[in-house]
Amino acid sequence: MDFYAYLLRCNDGSYYAGHTDNLDQRMAQHGSGLLGGYTAGRLPVTLVWSERFSSRDEAFAAERRIKGWSRAKKEALIAGDWDELKRLARNRQVDAGVGAHPSTGSG
Repeated sequence: MDFYAYLLRCNDGSYYAGHTDNLDQRMAQHGSGLLGGYTAGRLPVTLVWSERFSSRDEAFAAERRIKGWSRAKKEALIAGDWDELKRLARNRQVDAGVGAHPSTGSG
């Protein structure tokens, strides 16, 4: 079974990250407002990024990681701009005092 992490752009311009084992069904649920919560009040929503994972744990970990990202980093992910993603990850680590060397992880 496949699992997905995904990112939606809401009508108000905000982003919502989630995970699921059935992306088509989850998009229909978000689109109809059936899930309630954050996206129900921000319809319509548009799927702007998704990635397939082999386990629910991996998909959930990706969702949690993305939820902690800045808007700029989410937009770099959507654009597939890996250089910008790396740059933003480095800047955040330096700002947080996690490490000043560029090769200290990906954020």
